[in-house]
Amino acid sequence: MLPSVSRCTRHITVSLSVTRSLAHFRPHMDPDPNRPMERTIRTKLTDKFKPDHLEVHNESYMHAVPPGSETHFRVLVVSSQFAGLPLIQRHRLVNEVLKEELSSCVHALAIQAKAPEQWAMDPTLGKSPPCMGGSKGDPTVEEKLKAGRD
Repeated sequence: MLPSVSRCTRHITVSLSVTRSLAHFRPHMDPDPNRPMERTIRTKLTDKFKPDHLEVHNESYMHAVPPGSETHFRVLVVSSQFAGLPLIQRHRLVNEVLKEELSSCVHALAIQAKAPEQWAMDPTLGKSPPCMGGSKGDPTVEEKLKAGRD
């Protein structure tokens, strides 16, 4: 998996380093044309579910990845297509739409998939837990991250 992650982050890192310094990096910004994976996720979920409400949050900054990465996401999709479906089926539908991204560049995807009635009763976005630092115990992670930037 590392070669595909490296391939995905290399372009993004170079693009962001040219257009925006890290000091101006905002993790929960509006859709940005310099964020191709976020744009792809947003487009695919919109095309498939015609959502009443959609949020796509890049949470990569919370993990041990190079600055500007697009590897960890949280999505909230509110669609009438989820009415009457169990939670597991809703998640399967979202995973199926994003199958290509999940098999290549996206390492983690947190999903909240709600029917409009559920959203009306509880219009909140869940919070992701803090990163447990799984790769921090890997002495080769610095080399792997550097290789992804080259």
